[in-house]
Order: sequence, then structure tokens, then C-alpha cells
Amino acid sequence: MSKHAITVTVNGQAYTREVEARQLLVHFIREEINLTGTHIGCDTTSCGACTIMLNGRAVKSCTVFAVQANGASLETIEGVAQGGQLHPLQEGFWEKHGLQCGYCTPGMIMSAKQLLSKNPNPTEEEIRWGISGNLCRCTGYNKIVEAIQYAAEKLNADEKEAVA
Repeated sequence: MSKHAITVTVNGQAYTREVEARQLLVHFIREEINLTGTHIGCDTTSCGACTIMLNGRAVKSCTVFAVQANGASLETIEGVAQGGQLHPLQEGFWEKHGLQCGYCTPGMIMSAKQLLSKNPNPTEEEIRWGISGNLCRCTGYNKIVEAIQYAAEKLNADEKEAVA
């Protein structure tokens, strides 16, 4: 099987690797660059546990071949916290008990991050729609929604402080 050289920037760091044409991006992230926060849940796009940001857009990395990401900028859950500070979404999941087993949490956070970047003040219905591609088998979603609402409020407050 032939290999292809790809270069991707993941959480601000460039990586160049040789990959098989059939290697999924989720496996590249986990096995080639050892970032295991992106979870493999189903390999069929059903669960969203593997959601990452690809050029600023939330995608399920089990649906993308690594070669398709050549030249792209990726953000995984490992890149969400900045300077040792949790992102408001991560803080929200902690403060509002938005996780139980935690398996879906990285994908939920990445989907919610995209939602809040497009809609900084979503309604509960918009939040539920925004995370509808991510399955949680533990929580019943109420606490996840509260965590995202918490993050939206905090991000909006931080933005108001920065403007003032």
C-alpha cells in the first residue's frame, strides 16, 4: 500500500507524517501524534466522540481521511485550554456537572465550541440542535446544556469586560 506525505497543524504545532491513503484522521490524531483526547466511539459518524475542529469547523474525524486534511489546521480537545486556563466550556462541564463517564465530553466540547463561535447567545433549543450530532449515553443532556449555557454567559461577560 502506498504512503502519502501530509503536513497538518494540530493545536498550533505542525506535524509531517507518511500515511496510508485509507487512514482515518481520528487514527492519525490518536496513533501518529499521540493525542488521545479525541475518542473513537463508533466509526460510523453516529456518536460524535471523535469531533475536532478542521479549519475552524467541527467535523467527525472518523469521516475524514488523514490525506484529506493535508495542509489543514486542526484543533483537538488538547488545544482548547490556553495558558493553563480551562476554556469556559471546559469550566462549564466541571461546574455544572455536564459529564458522567466523560467519553463523549471532548466531542461535545468541540461541537459546542463551534456553536458558540457562530451563536454566542444560543437558546436551549439552539444548544440542543448544536450538539445533536453527539451522543451521550449517561447524562440525559440537561447538565450538558447547562454547561454550554454557563460557557456562553462567561464568554459574553469576558467579551464585555474586554470591550470596556
